[in-house]
Amino acid sequence: MKHIYLNLKRFDIPINLHGVNRIAPVKEWASYIIKNTQEELKKYKREDVEFAMYFPEAHLLSALEAKEEDSPIEIGCQAVYCEDTKEGGNFGAFTTNRPASSMKAIGCETTIIGHCEERTDKARLLKMAGVLDSDVINQVLNEEMKCAIQQGLTVLYCIGEKSEEQDHWQEVLGKQLDIGLQDVDTSKVVIAYEPVWSIGPGKTPASKEYIEMIAQFVKEKTNGLDVVYGGGLKKDNARMLASIDEIDGGLIALTRFQGEIGYYPEEYLDIIAEYMGAK
Repeated sequence: MKHIYLNLKRFDIPINLHGVNRIAPVKEWASYIIKNTQEELKKYKREDVEFAMYFPEAHLLSALEAKEEDSPIEIGCQAVYCEDTKEGGNFGAFTTNRPASSMKAIGCETTIIGHCEERTDKARLLKMAGVLDSDVINQVLNEEMKCAIQQGLTVLYCIGEKSEEQDHWQEVLGKQLDIGLQDVDTSKVVIAYEPVWSIGPGKTPASKEYIEMIAQFVKEKTNGLDVVYGGGLKKDNARMLASIDEIDGGLIALTRFQGEIGYYPEEYLDIIAEYMGAK
């Protein structure tokens, strides 16, 4: 099975507030995305590919309301907190945090954990406290995954190396997998590989050979877990990624990188058609 994930980050912010949302008013943004993609996605067989969209928390309810009963889309949240409600314990004292139980109650089916932006934020806080040990981040992400899976959510777990980590990428990715997945029910997990060093304007994209090498490494370390390319599935790399046997799908974010950059549902569908058509 292939997996196509969509990380909508904070693409809801309108352009007058320096965001990239040109497609709909903020209150209608999530429902617009669902309504303009779910019908077209029904043409793909569910045994061949799954689709998941990770919305900012403010938009989960409207996304779920727009989702039809036979929609192929799974609605997901952007990570969960490392602690959760518990019988006889914490019943909801989580100000500013997002426990997995609340996401389950809303109707989420999946979550994305360990995205490079989440890792960077956690590293910034640790650095302010004088802690430079990245193992701590992997331990926290491990707790997040356990909370998510305990509530019945599936997990897209992101791993990746920065430019200064490339010369020892095996150690970096190995720890992200070993510590992050320790005692986790991996039947509920798909791995997303993000080559952080190659993501962003002016950076050289990872080559097919490099992606293939990493995917092989991940599959060997995880006893064959599905691996998707998290560095950005785009129209111009869809066929290349589809040609890599060890890659089981991709993570889409922006669909347009020049001019009026942003996420556009019709371009999202074009990327999927390009990728699936090459399989």
